[in-house]
Amino acid sequence: MGVKFINIGHGNMVSAARIITIVSPDSAPIKRMIQDAKESGKLVDATHGRRTRAVIIMDSDHVILSSIQPETVASRLYGSDDLSEEG
Repeated sequence: MGVKFINIGHGNMVSAARIITIVSPDSAPIKRMIQDAKESGKLVDATHGRRTRAVIIMDSDHVILSSIQPETVASRLYGSDDLSEEG
């Protein structure tokens, strides 16, 4: 059985099987979700100080911020730019 990881920028990876959705951070509900995750300790900032362009919601209620476009993350999820690890 293999575990599929998606590169979300700057060498950071997330498990493809655990992703629920990939959205833009521009709407008010997503901004509230980010704030709630920050307050509950479930926010992972993987932007390396850059502008947040994609918000990845995980099945564990973790919220991950990425500095690459949602379309790019999605193409890596369904394309060939991903990395796989057997284990």
